[in-house]
Amino acid sequence: MKPTSQVLSTPVHLGRILQSARKSRRISQASLSSKIGLSQSRLSTLESNAGDISVQQLLGWCAALGLEVSVGRPASPSVDDTAQEW
Repeated sequence: MKPTSQVLSTPVHLGRILQSARKSRRISQASLSSKIGLSQSRLSTLESNAGDISVQQLLGWCAALGLEVSVGRPASPSVDDTAQEW
């Protein structure tokens, strides 16, 4: 599978990314929830809006799906960063 990355913008966006990753691997909610220690209903809720997902849950979910979590600065400076330099 070709490596890709996505910039997260909202909790709903995170939920959609996690759901898409699960579906692309043909893993059911029941199977994944069992693997990561969540109820199927909780997993379903988080796929709709991951606003209250814990870091531990997110890392476990990503590990189960073979995803990587990364935090960093944008490749190009934002307008705010440029303004602060002046």
